[in-house]
Amino acid sequence: MPATTKKLRCAVYTRKSTDEGLEKEFNTLDAQRDACEAYITSQCAEGWVLVRDRYDDGGFSGGTLERPALQRLLRDIQADLVDVIVVYKIDRLSRSLMDFAKLVEVMDAHGVTFVSVTQSFNTTTSMGRLTLNILLSFAQFEREVIGERIRDKFAASRARGMWMGGKVPLGYDVVARKLMVNEDEAPRVRRVFEIFAETGSGIETVKRLRAEGATSKAGRPLDKGDVYKLLNNRTYVGEAAHKGQVYPGEHQGIVPRELWDRAHAVLQISPRVRANQNRAQTPALLKGLIFGADGRALSPTHARKNGRLYRYYVAQRVLKGDAAGDDSIVRRVSAAEIETAVVDQVRALLRQPEIVVGTWRAARSEAPGLTEGEVHDALHRLDPLWEHLFPTEQARIVRSLVERVVVGPAGADIRLRLDGLGGLVRDLGAIAPDALRSAA
Repeated sequence: MPATTKKLRCAVYTRKSTDEGLEKEFNTLDAQRDACEAYITSQCAEGWVLVRDRYDDGGFSGGTLERPALQRLLRDIQADLVDVIVVYKIDRLSRSLMDFAKLVEVMDAHGVTFVSVTQSFNTTTSMGRLTLNILLSFAQFEREVIGERIRDKFAASRARGMWMGGKVPLGYDVVARKLMVNEDEAPRVRRVFEIFAETGSGIETVKRLRAEGATSKAGRPLDKGDVYKLLNNRTYVGEAAHKGQVYPGEHQGIVPRELWDRAHAVLQISPRVRANQNRAQTPALLKGLIFGADGRALSPTHARKNGRLYRYYVAQRVLKGDAAGDDSIVRRVSAAEIETAVVDQVRALLRQPEIVVGTWRAARSEAPGLTEGEVHDALHRLDPLWEHLFPTEQARIVRSLVERVVVGPAGADIRLRLDGLGGLVRDLGAIAPDALRSAA
């Protein structure tokens, strides 16, 4: 009685590095599969049978094992569902010697062999393994050469100012593989540079852009990261950059060179210095003390119109763009108005007789010789001195007396702290002579 031929379950694996042409009715993967299936059919007398599952990786490099179909094939090998792997060429399976060694290790552990229908070798012999390693060495060499050619071509194309793909910048469209100015978006790009050159602040630039309804190419509000990417993109002055080198671009620029230079002159200043400059120009008396009804701090900001400075405290949700339709918060407060209200309340507080007595008692623990009359004079000295104090001195006094200012739709709640009155008496005593001299 003749011996029964053992069935060998054969899995066909196909791969193509790019997805170009995969949409065709008969593509490269189909051609590889037809050749492999024909080979399996020729070996049917040896018990070879084709498994039903398809293992096709379209658009994946042979330099990595992270391919969906390959990973699925490896799982089936580990589950003992495959006996033979059939490929058109060995480099379809891998172009890396190291990666292929990992594949061989998995296949050997489960008694799986593989066949290349265009390259004859037997991996069960030492000579077959040598042949395999030679073929893989050439495959890896070819992959590295292809990579070098691609990099060289990319660099040469950029040196000629050509657009080489990637995310299309705001203000441009791609037509026939060339960047063309989008006339609807271009003014938006120039506006970013204009506002930043004027304000020197990324946050202020974002605030104004959002107020103007400016969006990204995808239609979302521009954020601080978007602003700085735009400011540093040399595409907007008609240039192409590659690895630190700058070349004249084939495309038309959007931002005038003069505007680009003004914005970049500001960028050369460190963010910390720019922030300090802005704060110096726009003193925020209540920074860190003023909050909305939602418990989140209001941030100081400013705007210039017709050469005049306007200062505000703005809700955090407004700055982040998520306050639309919410009437439970105050979006912005005039800095001048709320600061005047706070200072007026502080002044009124200091004129009350019971405050004078309470302050004197609190201050005696640190200054036993201090009289009630001296405390009275010090507290009442604040009114005529206030306008002559430096902003830093005004801020220090306010922070010593104001615990928190909460603004809501119904008005402002100013919460004072009396524990700072003793220190205020000492501060006023120290600064009064200098302030009076400057006032004179």
